[in-house]
Amino acid sequence: MDLKIIPLSVELKGKVFYHYPDGRNLNIKSFYQALRDKEVANTSLVNVGEFLDFFEPYLKQGKDILYIGFSSALSGTVQSAKIAAETLAEEYKDNKIVIVDSLYASMGLGLLIHYAYLQASEGKSIDEVASWVEAHKLQLCHLFTVDDLGTLKRGGRLSGTQALLGTLLKVKPVLHVTNDGKLVPIKKARGRRTSLETLVELMKERIVDPKNQTIFISHGDDEKDAKFTAELIQKEIGVKTIIFGMIGPVIGAHSGPGTIAVFFLGEPR
Repeated sequence: MDLKIIPLSVELKGKVFYHYPDGRNLNIKSFYQALRDKEVANTSLVNVGEFLDFFEPYLKQGKDILYIGFSSALSGTVQSAKIAAETLAEEYKDNKIVIVDSLYASMGLGLLIHYAYLQASEGKSIDEVASWVEAHKLQLCHLFTVDDLGTLKRGGRLSGTQALLGTLLKVKPVLHVTNDGKLVPIKKARGRRTSLETLVELMKERIVDPKNQTIFISHGDDEKDAKFTAELIQKEIGVKTIIFGMIGPVIGAHSGPGTIAVFFLGEPR
């Protein structure tokens, strides 16, 4: 798609790494091993200065920019992009910089970009693509289950007591992304297999026109369970295509190893 990506960053063992899909700055499997070894990773947004440096070369070439960013409910990155766009608009009055708050995360954002690219491929203008994304973004569902409660505890998302009790009882939370872009638990399952089955049950309730859909499945370095989930989806629902990807370190720092997520068009989100 020839996408231009400005990465968020993660701090691990005192070093800051920027995450690119090809892992040039940080090997993703090594990152997950560090989490399994109880290392704590901290993440940072993209600041205004980084956006200014990233956007301006394209404006100098006379190009317009459509930036579709990470959910504003989870990061200040989109707000940084908006400030940078407003600053640059004063100098580059003949160029468009359109900023869209996706209200998405991880491969949910990836799937939204996939659909946006299909719109652009049909010859739609930058404003038409942006309008399509705004009009359809709440139709894309995110469902995921977290395997490692210890990561949530170390990241401050769970108390020590909650993590301990959850681990002892083998409770696996199932979460989704709300219409305002927040991560919210919706069910608890006892045991790993049950959590994956619950994921598929919820998907079955929400998905629309599955046989014509390309869906995404992402995982926190657990390809085996990602494939198990895909097989279950094809057995219980049946979709056109499934594309797999690994959850990057910026999201993985909060969700931990073993996270499984599914992304698809459905109702309600």
